[in-house]
Amino acid sequence: MKIYTKAGDKGETGLIGGKRVSKNNPRIIAYGLIDELNSNVGLVISLLNLKDRNSFSDLISILIEIQNNLFTIGSDLADPGYAIKSQYKTPRAETKMVLYLESTIDEFEAELVPITFFILPGGSVESSFLHISRSITRRAETAVATLSKSQRINSVILIYLNRLSDLLFVAARLVNKRLGIEEIAWKSS
Repeated sequence: MKIYTKAGDKGETGLIGGKRVSKNNPRIIAYGLIDELNSNVGLVISLLNLKDRNSFSDLISILIEIQNNLFTIGSDLADPGYAIKSQYKTPRAETKMVLYLESTIDEFEAELVPITFFILPGGSVESSFLHISRSITRRAETAVATLSKSQRINSVILIYLNRLSDLLFVAARLVNKRLGIEEIAWKSS
């Protein structure tokens, strides 16, 4: 099978179930941002593998789990039949995915010193890309929230994205800590 189908050459794409919609449809924008986020998480995994696989094996495993969850969320968003119990066996975001993020955040925070100030995104390259992934998560969350105002979606997706941005923030701090890089406090002008 060829990778190109030419079906989208006129600015439309297909959803699960076969319905054709414009590529600027809020549903397409939402799961496109999930795909962008997933790609950035993959970049972070690659960077961590290059840096020191042993120091980051726990984080790498967690990020791979997140990538799998993001594929599930993307397919959940690509199936507009959520509200009517789709006939397709589309994977759906589940509460256990959110609970996994929460327990991971708790584990990572136990390794960190609590902060009492805002920090500037950055430090190591790996931490910087985690911050970029966090900001993409926020943009995806905004797109999904916009979609939810006009179409019914799985409400777990918004909760998951909210927790994921928290986890990525904590993970960025954790990477800097493990690399011995100090956080830089934001200073108001």
